[in-house]
Amino acid sequence: MALNDTDVTDAALAILDEYGLADLTMRRLADSLGVRAGALYWHVSNKQTLLAGLVTVILDGLEEPAGPWRAGLAGWADALRSRLLAHRDSADLVATMRAIGMAATDLADGPAACLTGAGLEPERAGLGARTLVHFVIGHVNEEQQRVQLGPLAGEDAPPVPSGAEDFRAGVGLLLDGIAAQFP
Repeated sequence: MALNDTDVTDAALAILDEYGLADLTMRRLADSLGVRAGALYWHVSNKQTLLAGLVTVILDGLEEPAGPWRAGLAGWADALRSRLLAHRDSADLVATMRAIGMAATDLADGPAACLTGAGLEPERAGLGARTLVHFVIGHVNEEQQRVQLGPLAGEDAPPVPSGAEDFRAGVGLLLDGIAAQFP
């Protein structure tokens, strides 16, 4: 059977979901595909390129905010959260690829355009959009960490707030702050 790019990406995503980002190695990926590690480099130039491709797959189909700016951004944030929660360690992965400039698109572009379209000054729109993106990624990262590390928490650990309720309340606070920036 000939190996193709989709096979490589699908297998990498399966490893990410089962074992996590730290255990997604080129050797493990090659073993899961029944090939030598060198064969992978016909499909991806290096591990960072593979990880950037995973980000593209994870975020595929995430639509730009639509409708009135506030409802559009709240819905977009929920959709991004759902996509990230669907894959183990994906918030960490997305943050890493964004930090090194290897994300295919800037997640803040759509929200910034939504805010600019609603009349917010472009500089403020960009700042508000980036802040929203950072909140979503950070919140999901904490949710994912609590799931993985929760069993290690002692009896004195603080109670865990409801993920969805806490998330939506936080988004609401951010949107209130953005609303205050409109002329």
